[in-house]
Amino acid sequence: MKRRTLMGAVASIAMLGALPVAAQDGLTVAMSWANYQEERWKIDESGLREALDEMGATLVTADAQSSNSQQAADIEGLIARGVDVLAIVAWDSEAILPSVQKALAEGIPVIAYERQIEHPDVFYVAFNPIEVGRIQARGLVEVQPEGKYVLIKGSPTDQYAHYVLTGQKEIIDPLVAEGKIEIVGEQWTEGWVPDVARKNMENILTAVSDDVDAVLASNDGTAGGVVAALASVGLEGIPVSGQDGDIAALNRIARGSQTVTAWKDARDLGRLAARVAAELADGTAPAEVTDRVLWDQGPKGEAQNAVVLAPVAITRDNLQVVVDAGWISREDLCAGVTEDAPDACK
Repeated sequence: MKRRTLMGAVASIAMLGALPVAAQDGLTVAMSWANYQEERWKIDESGLREALDEMGATLVTADAQSSNSQQAADIEGLIARGVDVLAIVAWDSEAILPSVQKALAEGIPVIAYERQIEHPDVFYVAFNPIEVGRIQARGLVEVQPEGKYVLIKGSPTDQYAHYVLTGQKEIIDPLVAEGKIEIVGEQWTEGWVPDVARKNMENILTAVSDDVDAVLASNDGTAGGVVAALASVGLEGIPVSGQDGDIAALNRIARGSQTVTAWKDARDLGRLAARVAAELADGTAPAEVTDRVLWDQGPKGEAQNAVVLAPVAITRDNLQVVVDAGWISREDLCAGVTEDAPDACK
């Protein structure tokens, strides 16, 4: 196949997870979750498990519960079980490297799932995180092209959060340079925890006497914390971004307290990971995996084999997209919508 690189053009491929894969009876794929408690990982797992079941393969999982030491122990145990492929949602993309090396030394292919592990022998599957940031910033700039902005960033130990910030800044930095947008506060959110995001937002509001016009929140969980902080000072309804397409976030968009989410159909990413795992286990060279690109955006500047999917911007204007996809019921989407309802709730 023709090889491609992310240098220059962005290579985002949609719906790859739906591609058929040959039967893989006896294949065992392990998934090490960083913190399975997050709503979206359960959806990812459903897509991953469904695809593996269709192949006749087995999925085993472990939940690190937001602990580097637990994740290291989990991976040690998964390696000992003799799994064929190891997928990882890393709690800390650097701290996980010794565990990755152990798996690779045992001849086990490693897939970095959504959160990049920057290692040349690790295959990366994700929704394009830079495009996520662009979607968020475009969504806010469209409705609030000038004013005082706050950046509530993701977890500082997650490379995905840094990529999202890169995408955001591609859009807003020119407007900052022109003096149209002023960044009045920004803060990282340890572990992407919504309560941490809320406290950070409350502190910023206090520091600027509640003088804020828009908030770039880096995912839907942090957006929930931000909206709660804004509501406490009578600012609910100012533009706020997010990502993932969480049920609560889509409902906030319908009710008008969140502006945009970069929707990532996690079912597709799970199916994609299953397909990549099957190819790697079958002896396919990483450079020859279907739809492979070179992801070369990491801080170390090392090119990495990857497949990336395209996120979708969801606003009040196109909420019907997620209903039609079976991602959310109309009842859940429209709960509490009493006036100025979006078309999807009429």
